[in-house]
Amino acid sequence: MLPRWWEENLKILFLPLGGTEANNMVLFSTVENFNSTSKERQNNRVALALPHIITSNVEHDSVALPLLHLQKTHRAEITFVPVSTVTGRIEVEDIISAVRPNTCLVSIMLANNETGVIMPVGELSQCLASMSKERSAQGLPKILLHTDAAQALGKVEVDVQELGVNYLTIVGHKFYGPRIGALYVRGLGQHSSLLPMLYGGGQERNFRPGTENTPMIAGLGKAAELVFLHCAVYEAHMRRIRDYLEERLEAVFEDRIRLNSRFPGAERLPNTCNVSLLKPAMLGHEWLSHCQYLQASIGAACHSDRGDRPSPVLLNSGVPQEAATSAVRLSVGRETSQDDVDLIVRDLEQAAQLLGVNKKSLKKLP
Repeated sequence: MLPRWWEENLKILFLPLGGTEANNMVLFSTVENFNSTSKERQNNRVALALPHIITSNVEHDSVALPLLHLQKTHRAEITFVPVSTVTGRIEVEDIISAVRPNTCLVSIMLANNETGVIMPVGELSQCLASMSKERSAQGLPKILLHTDAAQALGKVEVDVQELGVNYLTIVGHKFYGPRIGALYVRGLGQHSSLLPMLYGGGQERNFRPGTENTPMIAGLGKAAELVFLHCAVYEAHMRRIRDYLEERLEAVFEDRIRLNSRFPGAERLPNTCNVSLLKPAMLGHEWLSHCQYLQASIGAACHSDRGDRPSPVLLNSGVPQEAATSAVRLSVGRETSQDDVDLIVRDLEQAAQLLGVNKKSLKKLP
């Protein structure tokens, strides 16, 4: 059974599909809908224009790459608004400044998957709603808002009513569910448009045809129900353990590390720690390769083809080149304990020693 917040009213559409598919469906559907309704617009200048979509420069590839494809094939105009290099957040004012007469969609992730920084999506939705009312009187398209909430769900409270978004992407395995995702659509037809990417047997009200994966859908619903009931407990535990992890890292490595996920004035997810070993300078995967127990990634797990190149997300967020090159992303979970943290920090310490860090310079764990 799905939590009641996924059943706002009968006009809500909840589609079980993968996170990448959900993001692509929103983006391509927006472009197609803009073009199909262009003749209905009172503003002739906009009627002849390409659709314009705004996003940030730290989005997941499942948003960034489709948008780059649309831009390259001259099917849409795309603006990648830079996040603040001080806070790591997207600034609402910068998004609003990027709006054009032909803007029809803004897609901003709810929380970044590498830094953990939480974006001001709720504040942004209020501003866009006010703008859309004024634009309607001018014959301009309303601006819909999409957020990829893959990283946030299960770690912090996510309320679609408070966020005020038109579309929200859900990914089950990010909150202990099966490897299936979903797309939340608010006020289908009235507030939010959606067109199918596939055509077939008519399942899911023709929006996502194909035989449903019932066990996966049921598993996703159960995982979401557990989050709905216990999110505050999960969040408090992960935050306590993550803070303990960072305390131990600082106690052992002192000024030899940089905690890349700490941004002044920005909220962040309770489970995320992005850290770099700076002395000696090295690649993040070199540090990890000498660990005996720790399994972690040097960035987004799905970007393993990036090789030794530093994460553009970290660079765009203001992390220095040296730190971005040596970054390691550590995540704690619902069952991570302080004993686990002690083991991992000791593992990282020993790996650093093998790589040339003076053993005497490191403070031993108690």
